[in-house]
Parts: sequence; structure tokens; C-alpha cells
Amino acid sequence: MNGPLRMLTPALWSPTHAQQSATQLQAFMLRASAACGQSFEDYASLHAWTIRDPGAFWSLLWDDARVVGERGARALVNATQMPGAQFFPDAQLNYAENLLRQRGSEDALVFWGEDRVQRRYSHDQLYALVSRMTQALHAQGVQRGDRVVGYLPNLPEALAAMLATSALGAVWSSCSPDFGAQGVVDRFGQIEPKVLFCADYHLESGRRVSTLDRVAAFLPQLPTVQRVVVLPYAGLDDAATAADTRPTNAVTLTAWLSEFKPAEIHFVRVGFNDPLCILYSSGTTGIPKCIVHGVGGTLLQHIKEHRLHADVKPNDRLFYFSTLGWMMWNWLVSGLASGATLLLYDGSPFVDRGRVLFSLADTERMTHFGTSAKYIDAIAKLRLKPRETHHLSTLRAMFSTGSPLSPEGFDYVYRDIKSDLNLASISGGTDIVSCFVLGNPLLPVYRGEIQCAGLGMAVAVFDPEGQVLPTGKGELVCTVPFPSMPIGFWNDPDGSRYHAAYFARFADVWCHGDWCEHTERGGYVIHGRSDAVLNPGGVRIGTAEIYRQVEQLDAVLESLVIGQAWPIAAPTDVRVVLFVKLRDGLVLDDNLVKQIKLHIRANTTPRHVPERIVQVTDIPRTKSGKIVELAVRDVVHGRSVKNKEALANPQALELFRDLPELQR
Repeated sequence: MNGPLRMLTPALWSPTHAQQSATQLQAFMLRASAACGQSFEDYASLHAWTIRDPGAFWSLLWDDARVVGERGARALVNATQMPGAQFFPDAQLNYAENLLRQRGSEDALVFWGEDRVQRRYSHDQLYALVSRMTQALHAQGVQRGDRVVGYLPNLPEALAAMLATSALGAVWSSCSPDFGAQGVVDRFGQIEPKVLFCADYHLESGRRVSTLDRVAAFLPQLPTVQRVVVLPYAGLDDAATAADTRPTNAVTLTAWLSEFKPAEIHFVRVGFNDPLCILYSSGTTGIPKCIVHGVGGTLLQHIKEHRLHADVKPNDRLFYFSTLGWMMWNWLVSGLASGATLLLYDGSPFVDRGRVLFSLADTERMTHFGTSAKYIDAIAKLRLKPRETHHLSTLRAMFSTGSPLSPEGFDYVYRDIKSDLNLASISGGTDIVSCFVLGNPLLPVYRGEIQCAGLGMAVAVFDPEGQVLPTGKGELVCTVPFPSMPIGFWNDPDGSRYHAAYFARFADVWCHGDWCEHTERGGYVIHGRSDAVLNPGGVRIGTAEIYRQVEQLDAVLESLVIGQAWPIAAPTDVRVVLFVKLRDGLVLDDNLVKQIKLHIRANTTPRHVPERIVQVTDIPRTKSGKIVELAVRDVVHGRSVKNKEALANPQALELFRDLPELQR
């Protein structure tokens, strides 16, 4: 759909004046006006100030949020250098100290392990557990800068372990227990951890699977690990942690903490730009990059996104469906800094015929529901109508990320889930542990569009020559430094790999690698990854443009599209190849091929129509649910795929190898 047509479509949702007035963003706008002597009458004027004077904006946010710590005199140095800019170089603070400010008997964490385990921690109980874990880590010899890792399900104790690590000024890293041995070694082996947390078991497709067996397989390749601490999934020491199944240097959580009593935590304050956590690139192009994120940048950016863009308030109930291998878990954890109760879920979201997360929402009075675009598409295909089966009376906002949310996904949410909520399609990633473009409780929601660029994020769309495109499709970039830029990559002493990843394309500009469109209304549409963009006949096409059309068809459950070099003998161009996973029992015949092609052509252009359509039984994806176009493209072209451990279903790649349909 082109820009002018988008202009004619009405908003799917608009906040009322009363709803706008009650938001923290509206209140912040008034305080910002008073603080800097300017009048901000709308979001656009506020946003313009935040990127014009980033030092003033981020300083005001620090003060407004009452961040615990010393801010220091300087807000931003080397302000024009990317990389090289530094926010608050004199500051001293501790991430965990800011997340554990709230005390009392109210819920801090609520945990559901599918439909079989439920547990909860009050703020006092969480503080007590973090206190004991902090003491035990210190006794283990963990100091500022040491690495502590988690190979864990989404348990309350996993979050507590992360906070205890941060309390000591140490560095946390994690991945989910569905990673195989090589995937764990590829990640943790690079950063040389001192302590490893795991669980006694985890759930896969409703089955209990021993995590300890997998730990025993990879632990010999992590020689720096001095202690393995086994967390109980069900909340009590379980038979699965019997001594004969444990690694030799393992101990149960109960035994590990037995010598330590709850006490006031001595939080080690560190520099704003000291490391907090290490995340990993999820691509399949080589060994994962170890992306190091700073303490202050992560905290400030998440506070901004939670309080101002998501309107998360004290005692709200914040949920994001995530594993410990996805950055959205880190984003969720920071919700404690805004006083929210965190709702944790582990296992399949399709328990109870896909209704379990909506039951969680009702039972636990969820206010903010976070998930992936793929989940929304999947429950739409299942024809779920949660508004008919659940109350969802407390739900005010729904977030979607991981891949672009199609216009039809927007329609489904407002038609079949709830009509009065802020549907926030958000986009950023592991690289910045946050968002470039996201939701806004002051603005309307338009079909298929992300509402706005984040405060302090100078988002633009560049053409190939580095010129700003006021509207249209190009490279998503950020032209002004922001605090949640990584402080670097692990084992990259001269910063060359870091520079090459984001700054080699355009000088002093962050190039994110998304193919993006800036709309006439000021919103954004992500059309896929730039390196997966199709280029038939020299015309660039975002993969999301094709997915949107194909997955409207009832017969198609999921799809993946690539450009195949063609002709094979002497490639001079690419042809568009579409792979489809159909509903059970359906076969891709000539009639369905014709229907797919006609539907794509009628709603896009002839260039979008695939030259070949091939049925497959599975679509390969990363463990965070993203389909992997580049890996499939490599297989189709006979190239090797590295880092298959990043995939949830690496065996699916073999479905694309040496296909006779692609040799003609």
C-alpha cells in the first residue's frame, strides 16, 4: 500500500483526552517545558528537542525518574562521534539497586510454568533472595567485572540471579535451555564465566527435560566455571537434582544459600558505561557476536520506554512472552525500576488451545501484554477470539516485536482481542537492547504502522547515498548518539568489529540493517532486514511486503521468501522464490499456486510475484522465533550455514537443499 492511500485510512485506536491527560508522557512533557523554558505542545515538538539537545534530555530523564546514584557534572562528551560519544562519564550507579527500591508484601514476580506450576515472590521476598544470592556469589569470589551466566528457563530465581550479579558490579549473560551444547559453548565460551546457573529441568512441548544432562555435556568446554548452581523449577529441591545426575562442581540452590541470611545488600556502584550484560547476535553467518551493554544506558533507556512510551506505572502488571535467550527478557526485567509487577511465563504459549496467556492476563490482572508478531499471526490462524472467552478488563496495552506486524495483525488484535488498547508494534533489537521505533500513548494507532520514533532517538531513513528520505523506503539509521548503544563487543580490543557492524556504511551514523519506510503521518513501517531485501531486475523489495499478502490466505500457515541467483549457470539476476508451509492435509497444486500469485500481484506489483513457489513442511527460525531467510538462501545456493545452534529447528534447513523445483 502506498503512502497516499495510507493517509485515507482512519485510526484503529485513538486515546481520549482523559486517557492522554493521565499518561506519564503528558506529565513529562509539561515538566520538560518548565525545565528548559520551551513550550512543547505535542509529541513531535518534544521529540525534536530530545534529539537537538540529548544531554539536556537524558539529564532531565535521570532526575525525573529519580535514578539512584550520582549523575556527575557531565551529561555527554564527544557528542558528534558515533562510536565514541559517552553519556554521563562521571556517574556512579548500580542497576540492581534501582530495580529493588520497592519493598513490601505486594507481588514483585508472578510465575506460571505452562499450566502446571505457579509461584510468586513479594518485593520483600525478592529482595531477601537477591541478598542471599549476592552474599553467596561474593563468597564464591565473584567480583566487579566477572562474568556470571544462566542456562535457564524463565524462572523467578533466574531474574534474582541476574540482579545479584549486577549488585556486585559483575556481568550477566544468559541463554535458554533449548540451546544445544555447541550453541552454549559458542556463546559462554567466549566470555569465560566464573559461575553458571541452570535448572534441574525445563519444559519442551509439555515434557520435562533434564537440563543437567545438557550441562554435563558442555561444561568440560567451559573450564573457567568454578561452580554450577542448580535452581529448582518447581520451587523446591527436586529429585532431578540427585547427586548422581549433577556435574561434580554443582550444588542445589538450597545448599548454596544455606549459610547466608537475608540482610541489607551492599550494592557496588560502577560507572554509567561499565558493562551490565552480554547479549548475542542470533544470525547464522558465523560465531555469535558478544554485544556488551552498559549499566546506565540500559537502565535509562528502559525507564524511558516503560514509563513514557508504554505508560507503565507503579503496581501495573507487565508481561512479555520471552526466553532468557532474547533481549525482551532483559527489557522485561527492567520493569521493576518503574514499580511494575512482572508476570513470567515459561513453556509453550499454545497450551489450552492457545488460550493460556489470556488466562494469565485475566487471572493476574495483566495491564501490558507483550508478544511476537508470529504469535499474533498464529492465533489469528487458529481463529481464537479472546474477547469472547476472556474479560481482559485490566489490559491497556499490547506490544508486538520480533518481526513486522502486518496490517491484518493490527485488524485481528482490535477485532478479536480488545478494541480499546494501545497496540504498540515496536522495533529495535539485541544490538541496542531496546527500540528505535515504538508505541506512544498520546498518538493514534494506524493500520500497519509503528507510531513514532523513541524520545532521544534521531531515527531517519537514508537512500543509498546517505541522503534523508522524508518518505519512502530505505535504510533505518540513527544520526545522534543515544545511551543504549553497546559499549562494544567482547574480545574486540580496537573496536574494529563494532565499527564494522554499525558505522562502516555511513560516517558517524548508526546503520541498523532494517529496510524501513517513513510514512506521511510520521509513523514507520519495517519491511524486513536490509540484507534479506529482494532485488529482482534491480528493484528492491522488502520481504515483509510479500509475507503480508501470502499469509492472508487461509491455506498458508507460514512462508519464507528469498532471492535465488538466476540463471544458475551464469547468474545475472535474481528470481523470487517463495516457500510455503500449508495447513495439515493440503498440497500445493496448480490452483493454489495460481491463487497465491494472483493475490500477490493484485495487492502489490508484478515484481513481487514469485517465479517459483515450493511447499515445505517446516520453516527454520531462531530460538526467538525469527525466520532465517539468509540461512535458507545459503542452503539453496549450496553454501554452508554457520552457527546452526542459533536455530530452534536446524533440521528444517535440509528441506531446502538440492530442490529439483529450483534447478529448472
